[in-house]
Amino acid sequence: MATLDFWFDFASTYSYPTATRIGALAAAAGVEVRFRPFLLGPIFKAQGWDTSPFNVYPAKGRHMWRDLERTCEALKLAFRRPEPFPQPSLLAARVALALEGEARVRFSRGVFRAEFGEGRSIGDRETLSAILKDCGVEADAAFARAESPANKEALKAQNARAAELGLPGAPSLVTAEGEVFWGNDRLEQGLDWAIGKLR
Repeated sequence: MATLDFWFDFASTYSYPTATRIGALAAAAGVEVRFRPFLLGPIFKAQGWDTSPFNVYPAKGRHMWRDLERTCEALKLAFRRPEPFPQPSLLAARVALALEGEARVRFSRGVFRAEFGEGRSIGDRETLSAILKDCGVEADAAFARAESPANKEALKAQNARAAELGLPGAPSLVTAEGEVFWGNDRLEQGLDWAIGKLR
């Protein structure tokens, strides 16, 4: 089966619709999707930014928020702008990485829905605990795994791999041979490439 790695940061606005859409589209295309949480902070810092480029460039940020509203409306997704932006995503990324398989997928979608659909704080352990409970995962055990030294190192390695791949941001979709597709609007193209339709 063809594979596609879905690289995302929970603070990434356009990762929200991608996380929602990717499952059904990938299943229809016969592509296995692997959820890869990482942190955009180190990538931004390498470019001289200490926050999201949507904050660095206000005109770009205003367009992004309106575009995201339209995108969510078209997909019938709830949307509520989180405050502050970007949200602290370190703990959520550690928890997601500590989970496996469908539990990681369900948790990740739940985090995006809480953040961008309901405007809740994803840096809040209570928010993440409620999402874990909804996924049938025991929260205390998940946090213990997430904050273990081994998992912290695993997230650092994940971030290093993202830099090695040259990911420009999130969402990024990476095919088995390393072809990178950046953005929610490149999801279909990434799936087509994965199955050989564009080669």
